[in-house]
Amino acid sequence: MKNVRPLPSYLVQRYHGWKATGYADNEAWYRRLATDGQHPRAMVISCCDSRVHVTSIFGADQGEFFIHRNIANLVPPYEPDGDHHGTSAAVEYAVCVLKVSHLIVLGHSNCGGVKGCIDMCKGNAPEMEEKSSFVGRWMDILRPGFEMVADLQDPEEQTRALEKQSVMVSLENLLTFPFVQQRIDSGELTLHGLWTDIGEGGLEHYSHESKSFLPV
Repeated sequence: MKNVRPLPSYLVQRYHGWKATGYADNEAWYRRLATDGQHPRAMVISCCDSRVHVTSIFGADQGEFFIHRNIANLVPPYEPDGDHHGTSAAVEYAVCVLKVSHLIVLGHSNCGGVKGCIDMCKGNAPEMEEKSSFVGRWMDILRPGFEMVADLQDPEEQTRALEKQSVMVSLENLLTFPFVQQRIDSGELTLHGLWTDIGEGGLEHYSHESKSFLPV
């Protein structure tokens, strides 16, 4: 394919640096991972945003987390319609094959996808309303969440509230997957909702008791 080009030189240099240090210092561990396969205890569904670095937040090593990233950390409802469903496929694999014990949805501050959803729902982003907009149709998943925060007048407050609604909508949709609900009922799986403040380094978790997000 003539449009596929070699890696940028700075990435090549970084790779060789990692191979000579990070890999060389832990070669036995990497070979064990390759031989024994992956056995993560948790799946994390987070945003594609480059500022959200799940493994750094939790100090995780390779093999600890099964991570799926998409726009605004959204999970669609269970729809076995024979179409392409990347997020649903990742959830199915994590729960049914890897048998993770924890399923975590991680939202974050300053989410561009959430801001786009607000613009779309307010009629300020006609391009996202087009059927051909992949982002717009993906953000339709969050429309029910917007209805929960539509009356908030302060833009910053509304955005932050919808960022947390993106977590709640995803948790609710996860419960529509029969295999997720079955493993929860059997005590083999737990759900967790988190939101992180990029600038402050804060982390909040959803509390069922208080019906709100509380600092970890």
